[in-house]
Amino acid sequence: MPMPQHFRAALADRPWRGRSSLVLAGLASLALVGALLPQSLRAVSAAPAMPRVVDVPNTPAFIKPPQGGERPARPGQTLSYESILRTQKPGRMQVQLANGRSFRLGGDAVLRLGRQRLDLQRGQIIAWVNPGTKGGAPLTIHTRVATASIVGTTVFIEASDTSLKIFSWEGEVACTTTDGQRKILRSGEQLAYENGTWAKSRLTTQEAAARRQKSILLNGFSAPMDTLPVLEKELGISTPLSAR
Repeated sequence: MPMPQHFRAALADRPWRGRSSLVLAGLASLALVGALLPQSLRAVSAAPAMPRVVDVPNTPAFIKPPQGGERPARPGQTLSYESILRTQKPGRMQVQLANGRSFRLGGDAVLRLGRQRLDLQRGQIIAWVNPGTKGGAPLTIHTRVATASIVGTTVFIEASDTSLKIFSWEGEVACTTTDGQRKILRSGEQLAYENGTWAKSRLTTQEAAARRQKSILLNGFSAPMDTLPVLEKELGISTPLSAR
């Protein structure tokens, strides 16, 4: 914090010994002003951004913090890291992370919210990095058989005990499998795992449009999804307003 003008002027007119006492008095005054500020204002700059629930269009949807029992998810709820997020059909929720990252969870899903990555045990997730967001580590989603990393893109993942689908709605998704394979998905491409075998394919415009219209994670939320117009333009699809 810069020194007030009247203190600088007073210092210039005093000998060194007098200056020291005046400086101490000024510092004490500034400390008193800071102490009198409301605690919420003093903490604003120091408080880190925390994940929070922004939408729960359908229940059942639950949050289990690291300490404590499971409770219903509600909009505005702040989330601790290492919390377990769970949805049960037809439950869905949308979560906002730090640095322009968000995701939606649905189906019979279970996810652990880590500091560095999302651990999807089962269910469906669509995650995205908002357009224009720069910097930061990739958003990483870990599953039983592969890890997907995204930067400035939108990815859909569906996991079960026996299968996995990773689909890039737009942008580039880097996938690393547990057996050491590395595959890059681009807009409209899908990586599927079934019966121990990996297969990569590309959806046609018609297939992508049908998936866009039927998706439980792209439709029916009141909270916005900033990359939705981007992915529609990228894949050359459009959807009636009734499906949004």
